[in-house]
Amino acid sequence: QVQLVESGGGLVQAGGSLRLSCAASGRTFSIYRMGWFRQAPGKEREFVAAFRWSYGITYYADSVKGRFTISRDNAKNTEYLQMNSLKPEDTAVYYCAASPKIGGISGPGDYEYWGQGTQVTVSS
Repeated sequence: QVQLVESGGGLVQAGGSLRLSCAASGRTFSIYRMGWFRQAPGKEREFVAAFRWSYGITYYADSVKGRFTISRDNAKNTEYLQMNSLKPEDTAVYYCAASPKIGGISGPGDYEYWGQGTQVTVSS
């Protein structure tokens, strides 16, 4: 089992920045990829970014490309999502996810482990 705990959400004005953290514990050696998703009220959970740990390859949704950066601190088993130039439409609950399997990147069903989520609110 893998446990994920997100932190770093909050309220920020449009154009501002936030950094989300996702601390992994448990069988972290088994993690093959980790991702970030978000879900706004009344909308489906959508892919934001992902990192294939073994290959060091990152992926981004078109809506955040150039503004968000995913990174990882191996020693701390922590993944980060640096969010710059935030927009009101980025407002959502952000979830960290992980999987020990080789598979897809951008679908919620591609991940077995999920954090509890952290709220990000961007005011205009």
